[in-house]
Amino acid sequence: MKSAHDFQYFQGSSLSDLFTQDTTDARYAFVLNYPATASWAAYPNTQRYFLQDGSGEATKTSFDKICQKEPWKNLAVLGDALPGVVISSVQKLLVDYWREHFGFSYDNLERIDCATYLDELSRGDRFDKVITLFPFDHLKPGKHAVSPDVHYHLLSKATLADLGVQCPRYETYHLHETRLEEIALPERFPYLIKTSHGLSGEGTYIIRSASDLNYCLEELRKYLEIKLLDTIIVSEFIKDTVQNYCVQFYVNKAGEITLVGTTRQMVTAEGNYLGGLIHYGDTDMNRFAGMIAAIGHYAHQQGYFGFIGFDVLEDQEGRLYAIDANFRVNGSTPMCLQRHTLLGLGKEVAKYSSDYRMDGTLDAILTTLKPELARKDFMILSALEKVKYGRIYTEIYGIVAGETVEDLQHIEKNLQSKGLQ
Repeated sequence: MKSAHDFQYFQGSSLSDLFTQDTTDARYAFVLNYPATASWAAYPNTQRYFLQDGSGEATKTSFDKICQKEPWKNLAVLGDALPGVVISSVQKLLVDYWREHFGFSYDNLERIDCATYLDELSRGDRFDKVITLFPFDHLKPGKHAVSPDVHYHLLSKATLADLGVQCPRYETYHLHETRLEEIALPERFPYLIKTSHGLSGEGTYIIRSASDLNYCLEELRKYLEIKLLDTIIVSEFIKDTVQNYCVQFYVNKAGEITLVGTTRQMVTAEGNYLGGLIHYGDTDMNRFAGMIAAIGHYAHQQGYFGFIGFDVLEDQEGRLYAIDANFRVNGSTPMCLQRHTLLGLGKEVAKYSSDYRMDGTLDAILTTLKPELARKDFMILSALEKVKYGRIYTEIYGIVAGETVEDLQHIEKNLQSKGLQ
């Protein structure tokens, strides 16, 4: 393990540039989608590796998010060294745009039918090991690049206190041992209740009032009824916060750490993730070095390799609290990977969001925004055409980049004037 002060920034621009050092011993592929528990999922994660992706069918995370927009975002920056498995075809126009603007060939796309992909990966000999964002119930344990039991343990909110970093005080409750009604909840608001494996903010409840608590308990009972929840944590609420960071790095099989980047997270009052802001030249990751070293060391001891992103709150006294750790590629990882490309263009500041949309087809949007795309004022990671009331619009995951925060805001206003919402 390197000393805390030896950590170096990653010099590449793709996910597979980092994975390559750890994937020479076998034939690896990266499955780019999460598992799901919804009725549309051919392989629902409802047996062992539970995740909380919605307490009822109407609130489950949708197919288009899990199997299209999210995986395509990572596919844009996957690079050429590692095959990427997609279970929903990518629009050729989007791949052509990626080729021109990210510079990879995208000849390593492995399109496997969503109804059969885990059986094919489990039984086939095309790949020996599969890198995943989350363990799959229906993928053979031995095919997972990281032991699925280890990965599931690391991804649990209950593991936070084991990582060797300062975090909020919390209690863990196993609901097959302690009934919900028997949990001694804090007497004062606010506090948090979290399910162990909530997806994209799902399963995290900020309890500020009795009505918040009632809603949370109702949701937890729904999860218990559908047998998708074992463990919750009741956590202290960190007050007087001034900043919310996501610190990202890569730990290889030898336990060596490479810095990927730190974003400032944008969240709603309810705690829902909106995106990230990064200042490539003005972010001192040394202040997080002790936390990076501790989390990387723990992950390595457990047998994990790959990307890690951990969320950190800073309070008015400058104290840092780790509030979550994601042992996987994170939402804003693709933006972090643009560091050298954008700095080379004099662009120091970038903002990632998964909530952009624009009227019209992708073809029309690429034409309308051609000058901005050419200057990399705007970069499209993922785009999905949709129709509502007979009108076509496109949902976009993208990055806005500028020389300064003021320049970025000016670019955003220009993009809005052209129809990007």
